[in-house]
Amino acid sequence: MNGAQLRTTILGFLGTFAILGLLLYLVGVEGFVQELRHADTELVALIVVVTLGWLAAWGFGLRTVLDVLGVDVSFLKSFFILNGAMFSNNITPFGQAGGEPVTALLISKVADTEYERGLAAIASVDSLNFVPSIVLALGGAGFYATQTDFGRRLRLATMVIVVLSVAVPVAGIFGWRNRDALRRAIARLLAPILRFVTRVAPVDVALSRETLEARVGEFFESIERVATNRRGLTLALAASTAGWVCQMVALWLAFAAIGSPIPFSVLLFVVPVGAIAGITPLPGGAGGIELVLVGLLASLPGAGVESGTALAAVAIFRGAIYWVPITIGGSVVSIVGVDSV
Repeated sequence: MNGAQLRTTILGFLGTFAILGLLLYLVGVEGFVQELRHADTELVALIVVVTLGWLAAWGFGLRTVLDVLGVDVSFLKSFFILNGAMFSNNITPFGQAGGEPVTALLISKVADTEYERGLAAIASVDSLNFVPSIVLALGGAGFYATQTDFGRRLRLATMVIVVLSVAVPVAGIFGWRNRDALRRAIARLLAPILRFVTRVAPVDVALSRETLEARVGEFFESIERVATNRRGLTLALAASTAGWVCQMVALWLAFAAIGSPIPFSVLLFVVPVGAIAGITPLPGGAGGIELVLVGLLASLPGAGVESGTALAAVAIFRGAIYWVPITIGGSVVSIVGVDSV
């Protein structure tokens, strides 16, 4: 990790601590600590197991995509690669957008394949993970529309989901239809930047526009292979959905662990919406995700929980979802030795 990346990461974590500190101040420290003290340790341990189930499901999705791209990796390797990916996402700002380049390098090293193919694989997995989250969130919003009146926060969250469900596919289709022009534009933009980096830094990353165009073209070809493989798409989407369900189960168990169970249907809406906060310029969305989850859970009529209770459950849930892949993935990245982290 270079100096600029380190400074960005430190600033991101400072922002995370500030948000979490403010959230803790608003809900009350004493009530929060009391909720955690009475947490059922067996259920907390089960949350960790369910978290591993989420990582295994998404690891299988990554293995499926790599198989479509002609890269043969075992399920165990794909599981560790996925954890390495989550580690990169959790320590870099803007979630997946910040961690994907490092993840692609990790895939290329572990799976012994081209960088462009690794980038296409993780980009495909992230895109496929987006689909079930939007479907589940819209389904949850539809459920609440039949059960209760939409509050201001619920209307805002639903609007964000609807906008994303339209904007992301439209942007993807536009980019795909203009991929030749996009390939040339990327090569034209990157070539002088890489030449400058080579002059000022002790690395040789200069590439001609023709070489860059060819590599970007290989990336688009890999994306097309994934998009046109129906069996692979079906398996990857099923694995992604299973992973989202595991996350919902983990949060449901967190509430049960502190003795405040909530309807599982609430989580159909809450978990995917909370994940959207991962696009914030914070490491892995930490801080932003907690803020959104607590805000929704404390305001949804179907949840019926106080802010302190919501924060305690979210802290247990996020403690597993955030730190388990960091622990496993950090070990993977250290062993593999990805220089870009």
